[in-house]
Amino acid sequence: MNRYRLGLLLVFITVWTWAAIRPLFPKDWLLENLLVFLFVPLIILTGRYFRFSDVSYTLITLAMCLHLIGAHYTYAEVPFGFTLQRWFGADRNMYDRFVHFSYGLLFAYPVREVFLRLARVKGFWGFYLPLDVTLSLSAVYEIIEWRVAARVSPEAGLAFLGSQGDIWDAQKDMLAAGLGACIALVVVALINWKWDPNFGCEMRESFGIQECEPPPGEKAMGQAVRNRVRRRKLTAGSHK
Repeated sequence: MNRYRLGLLLVFITVWTWAAIRPLFPKDWLLENLLVFLFVPLIILTGRYFRFSDVSYTLITLAMCLHLIGAHYTYAEVPFGFTLQRWFGADRNMYDRFVHFSYGLLFAYPVREVFLRLARVKGFWGFYLPLDVTLSLSAVYEIIEWRVAARVSPEAGLAFLGSQGDIWDAQKDMLAAGLGACIALVVVALINWKWDPNFGCEMRESFGIQECEPPPGEKAMGQAVRNRVRRRKLTAGSHK
């Protein structure tokens, strides 16, 4: 861990310590920190095998700090959320929506980095797949949020959901995350288009399929059937 990443960790610990001191709703603070207790150690431990760039670590730290602020006040009571409410003329505290948007905006780049470096994706798929995964994780979080809220006390569940009476809150949160991810990936695409002379060629090639290349599903299924028949013949021969 270099000095910069150590500094990011210290910033996160400082914000977490502040958020843990006299939270507005202690039960909701604990529920919100389930994500922190799982995700942060995972990022630190996997750093031995896959190190993100400093840009990605910065974006992840910022996203987690925004989450900690929501955990301290509860998402429906964050002061900045009321400021956003006035700016947008909304009828609810907008911090929850802001954090979901920020999640998409800040996490799309690290997800793209994973696809580029581990899966070696290129061209169009280096933008579409991060968007797809970011939206999928947003949906998974909404499902987890629903199940956790259903198992705790109604008061803690309502504070954890932060829906503020909006029956479409989950769908709007996912839309906000998707918009944030789209903006982030469009910015990355524009930067690559500006500075990478092979950007257009790589985008076109990412839609191409090599000639005479069979569909992998059919190829794999055919090979599996042939292997099964071969094993049966060998088994029958051994019994004789």
